[in-house]
Amino acid sequence: MLRGDEVGLRGRHEDDIPILRAGLYDDVAESSRSSGAPWRPVVAGSADPRLVLDDGDQAQVPFSVVGLDGGALLGAATLWGIDTHNRTAHVGLRLLPSARGKGFGTDVVGTLCHYGFVVRGLRRLQIETLADNLAMVRAAERNGFVREGVLRASAWVLGECVDEVLLGLLAEEWKPEARNSSAGERF
Repeated sequence: MLRGDEVGLRGRHEDDIPILRAGLYDDVAESSRSSGAPWRPVVAGSADPRLVLDDGDQAQVPFSVVGLDGGALLGAATLWGIDTHNRTAHVGLRLLPSARGKGFGTDVVGTLCHYGFVVRGLRRLQIETLADNLAMVRAAERNGFVREGVLRASAWVLGECVDEVLLGLLAEEWKPEARNSSAGERF
């Protein structure tokens, strides 16, 4: 397991799937805001492609996010779109409603940075998020990500096109201790 200050990133357990499905994917509005694909119901007990892992897929590494103080499941995180030639990847995370607003996002992003830069030897990480997702933007910026641009009207969310913010971080810019200096403001 990868350990941050308050969270751990571990492989997905079978019993994580119904909790993540109920907390992250059954909510149409929330799921629509965090996915590039339209929401659709998934039959209980079926292999949900958003949660069931494909060990052969080298382009993504999904994790379950757990609290270090007891192991409670907090959400899901992933490095996706991994490009081993260019040594780049994208960062994604989704916290269960009960884990939001507690500062875990900053720790998850930092732990994913450690995995990407130190464990995998990547040279660039990137985040695309809805422009109004201030919690994700702050979590990224606390870990050193820089706003590189706005993708105007690039995401279709519940009947409207909305802007996305593009943030990037290079391995040589990453300072793992920097995220701890802003721990006073929690989201």
